[in-house]
Amino acid sequence: MYTRRIGRGKKKAMGNHDADNGKPGLRVGVMYDCRRTPDSALSMTDVYAATIDQAVLADQLGFDHVWFTEHHFLEDGYLPAFQPLAGAIAARTTNIRISTDIALLPLYHPIRLAEEMAILDHISNGRMELGIGMGYVPAEFKAFGVPLKNRVSMTEEGIDILRLAWDDGPFSYEGKRYTLTDVDVHPKPVQPGGPPLWIAAMSTPGAMRAARFGTHLLPQGKRSEVLDPYREALEADGRDPAQQRYGIIRSIYVTDDKERDWPMLRAAERFRMGVYDTFMAETPDTYAWGDPDAIPQGVIVGSVDECVEKLGSFIEEYGITDIASSGLPPGVDPSFMATNLERLATEVLPQLR
Repeated sequence: MYTRRIGRGKKKAMGNHDADNGKPGLRVGVMYDCRRTPDSALSMTDVYAATIDQAVLADQLGFDHVWFTEHHFLEDGYLPAFQPLAGAIAARTTNIRISTDIALLPLYHPIRLAEEMAILDHISNGRMELGIGMGYVPAEFKAFGVPLKNRVSMTEEGIDILRLAWDDGPFSYEGKRYTLTDVDVHPKPVQPGGPPLWIAAMSTPGAMRAARFGTHLLPQGKRSEVLDPYREALEADGRDPAQQRYGIIRSIYVTDDKERDWPMLRAAERFRMGVYDTFMAETPDTYAWGDPDAIPQGVIVGSVDECVEKLGSFIEEYGITDIASSGLPPGVDPSFMATNLERLATEVLPQLR
């Protein structure tokens, strides 16, 4: 690292562990990307309003977290800025934690992001987390004037600066991409050391980055290329992989009439996931996108018993601790999804927890 530190530079550990064994307990939440289909009766104003209302419902139902995704310049409204929505939801909820999967760290100046996250941490009274990634879509970097080739160093230096900014006292920093002198960010977050950090990994270098920086993991891709290297690196460093959190987006739909509901849900998921095929065709990276050996992220749909069985097996096989189901998939009526959330909360999750 290219760091000169003033202050303690502490690493932040996440809580929410099982009381009996100290290991992370299961957390289930909802994910929002705030997109609409071309024929949708909902305007973007409606989409944001429905998202906030549903997040309030999720909080009342006892869901653990809300996650936002981020991409830019898409006509379907794909959420480009999570902070305003996070603030609105934080102001109307009490217990649910709020995070991202993911924020594209190289597209932010880390000091500005540190300030915004600190304010959100106060609005939420210490409920913020931050999932970050380095991005992979060339058009996004071009539009922001950020060289794609610099994203690794910008991500790693950004993590350093976030932690220093959230720590006590002023700091200076000298790196390849950022040089800061005697900076003291205020306000400091409610959570000592700042919101817990997650790093997304779609390949082994990303997994090793998460282990090196001591963050939790948002794994995508093959277990052998993401989960196993992360866990092995933690063990080599004397840390217990079972104490970490592993989060993933995977939609869960409870229905007593799959034949009736599946066509609508399938269309929504195909629309939601179709954009990633375009992204993968554009990126210079090589990922295990669509690989049959990748960690499953396909839809879980069925009766209560089917959802419990499939979700339980998935959690056990991969050691997943955090799952976010699509809250308002594009093209699906918000009232249908509200019922789905209620059934998840009252019929499925009690059997898993």
